Amino acid sequence: MSGHSKWATIRHKKGAADAKRGKLFTKLIKEITVAARLGGGDEDANASLRAAVLKARGANMPKDNIDRAIKKGIGDLDGSDYQDMTYEGYGTGGVAILVDSLTDNRNRTAADIRSIFGKHGGNLGENGCVSYLFNRQGILVYDPSTNSEEEIFEKALEAGASDVTSDDANIEVICEPDDFESVLNAMQAGGFTHLSAEILKVPDARIALDDEGTRKAVRLIEALEDNDDVQEVSSNLDIPDDFEMDE
Repeated sequence: MSGHSKWATIRHKKGAADAKRGKLFTKLIKEITVAARLGGGDEDANASLRAAVLKARGANMPKDNIDRAIKKGIGDLDGSDYQDMTYEGYGTGGVAILVDSLTDNRNRTAADIRSIFGKHGGNLGENGCVSYLFNRQGILVYDPSTNSEEEIFEKALEAGASDVTSDDANIEVICEPDDFESVLNAMQAGGFTHLSAEILKVPDARIALDDEGTRKAVRLIEALEDNDDVQEVSSNLDIPDDFEMDE
């Protein structure tokens, strides 16, 4: 199993709660608002906005929420002035971690991120210290209990996906960022319902730790994701198939 698949499963289960869903929507609204502010409210002419809206749709965000976020971005509605910031660092065992954030207060967010790293045995590093280890990929995740791997494989490759992987928990469709929209639309048109659909920063290779080291790294990732200013956390942590977090 790929580390991303396992982490996608954990995040999907965690995201089932209403509080987590609300926090996710807040983060997605920020992303849409900033994309619209920087490039305008026309999805056809603004690739960043189009990607943000697709991500929101992938999370089943209501259309009204998306429309309001775009209006905030173009100034039709009042909204905060967010800045895009990326932080890089290391967790337990040298696990590389990238933190993408949108904030209306850079000093506050930098202090919060540094504190979270420190409390969980990590270290915030310099810009560029780990980003070179990651590449952007479109990832669509499907439930194998309700979808045929063979049918998804055929449809995904026909739509332009670069690979399809599977295990007991997920069927994962992988594509280039430029092909994400067309692959997602083709899969939806084919009647396949995804668990998640995002453009993510995926590591070239992963680091495996023992169970306790993995738990410490996952706790750091969870704490970072729980911060209101954090949009996405990427890591090269390899999570084993049989890994379980302590309750």
